[in-house]
Amino acid sequence: MTAASDRWESRGGRIPLAGFEVFVVDIDDAGSGGQEPLLVIHGFPTSSFDFHLVVDQLAADRRVVLFDMVGYGLSAKPDLAYTVDIQAEVAVALCERLGLDRISLLTHDFGDTVGGELLARQEEGRWPVEIVRRVITNGSIYIQMAHLSDGQKFLLSLPDQRLDDSAPMDATTLATSLAAICGSSSTVSPEELAGTCELAARAGGLQLLPRTIRYIEERRRSETRFTGAIEDHPSPLHVVWGADDPIAVVGMVDRLREARPDAGVEILDGVGHFPMLEAPERFLAGVQRGLT
Repeated sequence: MTAASDRWESRGGRIPLAGFEVFVVDIDDAGSGGQEPLLVIHGFPTSSFDFHLVVDQLAADRRVVLFDMVGYGLSAKPDLAYTVDIQAEVAVALCERLGLDRISLLTHDFGDTVGGELLARQEEGRWPVEIVRRVITNGSIYIQMAHLSDGQKFLLSLPDQRLDDSAPMDATTLATSLAAICGSSSTVSPEELAGTCELAARAGGLQLLPRTIRYIEERRRSETRFTGAIEDHPSPLHVVWGADDPIAVVGMVDRLREARPDAGVEILDGVGHFPMLEAPERFLAGVQRGLT
């Protein structure tokens, strides 16, 4: 375990939500000052640790709540068919548990899809939480535009079942894959990637990748629902996007801007798929502008 991932684990704890033990970090130290809490939803195949370099600054003037989705990071990793609904139910249960009825959303990668489901439920009147504003970053919101990596294609070609423990999957291999989707100006260190991948691999998480990646198939089937809600929800929208992302290509932002010309857009040159790790100061500044 890396020192950084060890510190991150010590900042949170596991609580029962929607039938699962879920790792939650709830930072509410400085007093909200009237600012609505921020719910942060991470992406595939990592965890809330992705945001550890920026979370304290985000929490300077608001409560910040992060969680590891089921099957990810330090949360439970049962052998089951994973769906967007499962992760959305966890987010709903978390807000209810913490008494959050008015929030902003910060989402990344797969988290954009889960956020889209939450927005859709809110518009349908199925989720009473008020979403004040939202920031999205580097996710395949238009899946037909995504340039899936060879690793993603390989995982999707496998049966939707847990890999045998003898399968050649380890944190080092994952770190190499993640480094390949960082940008030309990335400052992310090998130690940061090691912490990210160690948590992803915890409790057999890498053996579950052929199951957790099925959200891509759901995106293909239900993009109108998920991305439609991202486009249509009336709350203010801000986009912070790494321009060098080889998977969630920057052209997706242009398409989103056509649907939401009122959205704030910040493109981070030289930054790839993980802007919060690659360029934390630039990412933080963009997110903070979107939350004000």
